Amino acid sequence: MRRFANKGGDDEKVKFDRENFRESLRIFRYLKPYRIGFVVGMFLLFVSSMVFMVFPGLSGEMVDIAQGNGQYGIDLTQVGWVLVIVLFAQGFVSYTRVVLFANVSERAIRDLRKDLYNKLITLNIEFYEKNRIGELVSRLTSDVERLYSTFSITLAEFFRQVIILVVGVGFLVYNTPALAKVMLLTFPIIVVGGFFFGRYIRRLSKQRQQDLADANVILSETTQNIQSVKAYTNEKFESNRYNNALESLLKIALKFAQGRAMFSVYIVSVIFGALFYIVYQGAVLLQNGEITVGQLISFFMYTGIIGAAIAGLGNFLTEILGALGATERIREILDTPSEVELTALDSKTDRLKLYGEVEFRDVQFHYPTRTDIEVLHGLNLKIEAGKKIALVGASGAGKSTILQLLQRFYDIQKGDILVDGKSIFEYPIEQYRYNLGLVPQEVLLFGGSIRENLLYGKPDATEAELIEAAKQSNSWEFISLFPEGLDTTVGERGVKLSGGQKQRIAIARAILRNPSILLLDEATSALDAESEQVVQDALNNLMQGRTSLIIAHRLATIRDADQIYVVDKGQIIEQGTHDELTMLKEGVYSSLAKLQFDA
Repeated sequence: MRRFANKGGDDEKVKFDRENFRESLRIFRYLKPYRIGFVVGMFLLFVSSMVFMVFPGLSGEMVDIAQGNGQYGIDLTQVGWVLVIVLFAQGFVSYTRVVLFANVSERAIRDLRKDLYNKLITLNIEFYEKNRIGELVSRLTSDVERLYSTFSITLAEFFRQVIILVVGVGFLVYNTPALAKVMLLTFPIIVVGGFFFGRYIRRLSKQRQQDLADANVILSETTQNIQSVKAYTNEKFESNRYNNALESLLKIALKFAQGRAMFSVYIVSVIFGALFYIVYQGAVLLQNGEITVGQLISFFMYTGIIGAAIAGLGNFLTEILGALGATERIREILDTPSEVELTALDSKTDRLKLYGEVEFRDVQFHYPTRTDIEVLHGLNLKIEAGKKIALVGASGAGKSTILQLLQRFYDIQKGDILVDGKSIFEYPIEQYRYNLGLVPQEVLLFGGSIRENLLYGKPDATEAELIEAAKQSNSWEFISLFPEGLDTTVGERGVKLSGGQKQRIAIARAILRNPSILLLDEATSALDAESEQVVQDALNNLMQGRTSLIIAHRLATIRDADQIYVVDKGQIIEQGTHDELTMLKEGVYSSLAKLQFDA
């Protein structure tokens, strides 16, 4: 899967072919459940647009009535009442339409956000390793907002401009056919030309802003790293770098100024020239008695509205195509196969309960993002149920990888991993993971209360179960001292708790989980001596009666392990109890033990 990184900015161009365009339209399925509201809203949009087009005609009719040339046999008072009724009708229809579109778009975007979130949390670890999380969230947020704008505003306004354009031209052709012919031959070409001219100016403006930002980046980097600049005597280098950026900025700025100047000439000479030509033709027709003053005024008003509609169509069409193009990232995520199904996680009955016998059988593995580096080389490891084993070795030896593979975070390239004599890849993944409990080195709590963090291990736990788990994990002694007890807020990522307190909360959470297999990834390595002892006592309570795999650098914490495995370059090179391994004078474990215990 490719990265979702945006290399072209928020307004990157999206090239559509027929297939891509058809695929992008799938995003409108989120409007389908609310299609009645959408259809009614579109009908009211049509009515509102038609009512709006009455105003230019009534304005011209009022002038003709005042001059005694009224066509419909009504006086100014009656026209005034018609205008009042039209205004009230327009207000009611517009209000109802906006509310309907808001209801449809908000609900559709809610459904899209829900599906996106559900998809993201059910994707595998490999997906998150291939995509930068901050960038992914940022892009998806902006893409969804762009879709929201399209659903709620842009789509409706696009159809409004189409209606105005068609109806306006129809009115002109019916009321003033001679002038309509002149306008249709000249004005659309002028407006479309102005639209493309405006796009060229915006592109230059965007490039100017980018070059200015690049120059500011150099300024910021230089001032923030001024010590490095001076230490390496690179003042001249930085000066040249900044000057080159300014020269580039100057070139595009002058080009932008020339473009704006040409656009001004275009507006004054071409657009106003075309308008005066149309006015001149209208004056000639008026002088010859072929049209009335009211018709001429209506014509000018309709022409202005049509011109604005033509210009607006281009902008709205660009926005719609851009939003459809932005759905590519959204569709790509929604189409990615999920690792687990949320429906399978709903069932709390008949959950699989494993005994806890683990075996790695000739396992070969490399990470999907690092295919050139083999991490495990035919690893063989067998653990009896209920035993406490430890993994020891240098950083990068493959210890954490063993725990990750046991959690089914990745597929292996060769061999098999068995639990209770059956391949872990044959178990339903959500049922299998219910039997695993993890206490990592760095515990990241959620930003709610202690209670909410404990319930993460067992959402339906009772108050008595929470307190008992807190006591077994040696957490109750500090939780009970807090004024709010279990409802104490831990802060974002648990910043209001010490390292030892967070570790004990994680242990209590694992106790509530009651896993068959417990994974401890250097759970005490970051603690001081006093906290380590308290946490170690809690871990000893947790490990009773269950299979435990411990990664440890401090050998004192694993002296009573049933079996210790020394991992080196993805293979087991030594195994035995602490006493057995220390007796191997040339052994790796013996050397580590001598260094640590002698110290």
